[in-house]
Amino acid sequence: MQYITKAGDQWDIIAKNVYGDEYKADLLMAANFPLLDIFQFDAGIVVECPELTETLNETMPPWRI
Repeated sequence: MQYITKAGDQWDIIAKNVYGDEYKADLLMAANFPLLDIFQFDAGIVVECPELTETLNETMPPWRI
């Protein structure tokens, strides 16, 4: 999936728009290494957005999840 930035977008704003969680910005940053020097985006930049994989809570037994 890709996201096309709007002027003024930042990593956390993009994460909130794409994933509904601004704390997923680290996933976006890891997938877009060439863009890491950008703090505030101009309009029209393509940001690759990796699909989220479901993670299991490893502290809970499988029958409790």
